[in-house]
Amino acid sequence: MKKIGLGVILISILVLGCKETKKTQSENTTELSEKKPLVQKPNLKIIPIAHATMVLEWEGVTIYVDPVGGPEAFVSQKDPDLILITDIHGDHFNMETLQGLNTMKSKIVVPQAVADKMTDEFVPQLDILNNGETKERYEITIEAVPMYNLRAEALKFHKKGRGNGYVLTKGGQSLYFSGDTEDIPEMRALKNIDKAFICMNLPYTMTEESAASAVLAFQPKQVYPYHYRGRPNVSDVTKFKKIVNDGNDNIEVVQLDWYPNEDY
Repeated sequence: MKKIGLGVILISILVLGCKETKKTQSENTTELSEKKPLVQKPNLKIIPIAHATMVLEWEGVTIYVDPVGGPEAFVSQKDPDLILITDIHGDHFNMETLQGLNTMKSKIVVPQAVADKMTDEFVPQLDILNNGETKERYEITIEAVPMYNLRAEALKFHKKGRGNGYVLTKGGQSLYFSGDTEDIPEMRALKNIDKAFICMNLPYTMTEESAASAVLAFQPKQVYPYHYRGRPNVSDVTKFKKIVNDGNDNIEVVQLDWYPNEDY
């Protein structure tokens, strides 16, 4: 009887131990399953070329934005998969530069006004977008957004509907390129922008104060002042940064060298 009693006790201990172990494993599994998965945004490299011109390397896709300055400005860059052109003006669109680049594999996103000025050789590569239209290329959603002037004395520079700003979205990350614009309602209404490239130069676009006001309205995580050389003056990027951070110190202002050959 003693042997039977001892056996029952040992079996009971083992059963209880197994139940406790299963309970702990179950709790750990539940805890792990309730954790939200981390969202890793695509790697992005930003290479300023000059003024409004840049190269992006985004998860294996090379993007040229407003390539001007001759092919020699891009000799150390990878060939473009995607080219974005915002407007017809010479600091955004240059036919000789495009013809000197290796664009055999490139899709070229343009507004109609730019398409009208392209030579026939590029027509098969064009994606023509009007304000408000979208296109997906290389798993990147490209949205054309308005860019235009508001001040009466500047209306002649950029008419509404002619040019495009762009919002690019990939893997939960969104980039905004203002093109030549003022602090228009469409910019102020933007949502969930991670990186914003914002122009500020007179007389063609807007002041530092107007640019900062727009940024504070749509609150990107980071803002890159670019296109800030005007005529005759150069916009004060330090002033822009101060206004932005006085209004919202959570917005990071990133200053890159957009004029490497100039003393600014």
